[in-house]
Amino acid sequence: MYTVLYTLLLLLVTGALAALLLAWAAKKFRVEEDPRIDEVESLLPGANCGGCGQAGCRQFAAACCSAGSLEGMQCPTGGADVMKRIGAVLGMEAADVQPKIAVVRCAGTCSARPKNNQFDGLRNCAVASSLYAGETGCAFGCLGFGDCAAACSFGGITINPHTGLPEVNPDLCTACGSCAKACPKHLIELRPRGPKDHRLYVACTNREKGAEARKACTAACIGCGKCVKECAFEAITLQDNLAYIDPDKCRLCRKCEAACPTGAIHAVNFPPKKTEQA
Repeated sequence: MYTVLYTLLLLLVTGALAALLLAWAAKKFRVEEDPRIDEVESLLPGANCGGCGQAGCRQFAAACCSAGSLEGMQCPTGGADVMKRIGAVLGMEAADVQPKIAVVRCAGTCSARPKNNQFDGLRNCAVASSLYAGETGCAFGCLGFGDCAAACSFGGITINPHTGLPEVNPDLCTACGSCAKACPKHLIELRPRGPKDHRLYVACTNREKGAEARKACTAACIGCGKCVKECAFEAITLQDNLAYIDPDKCRLCRKCEAACPTGAIHAVNFPPKKTEQA
């Protein structure tokens, strides 16, 4: 009888001492959190998309509060307006950052890049790319299983059932980069939206030599270099049989687009070109 009572008493005393010790430790080692973090977090969209480089919106808010300036800090979902409001709260100036949008660097539609085999496994790009090159002759092209669309929290990218390619909705895309991270072929790039939403880019990542690339896809860049020669602003480089347009140097003159023999250079949101009258 007394053994049970002594045991219970010992447990009560031990529990009380442990509680006092934990209370003291919590007070002793408590980390004071910047009260501005809550205010900054309330200004963020709450998407927790990771486009800012942080694990979530609260971590981004904490990073802004602890930083000496907002240089290099950007919430792609909230955009410049959100960053300016954050700057007002923290007494810092938010730099103007060009809004960006995701672009799909593949024009290999079903007609341009017909299938030569059938994948019977899980309809997932990550799985398929780890097993083989794809259902077409182009090992660089889009697999079309929609990992990018599944990764987008905003519905900004969908797979066109007719072309088999992802399409970006400019009204919904926040340039968070989730689709780019999800693509195992690295076909999706975040590029500046451009003035008046005009932009030019090479919709291809095929690095094979011209004849091989053309055989795999009729819309492929064949590395001919005509676009490089045509550009007066040195905005286009040719490396590993593939052209690339630097958006910071491009002046959107569209001469490269006209020079490309395969139509691999895509011009977005430009008005139709006026036909020359004889």
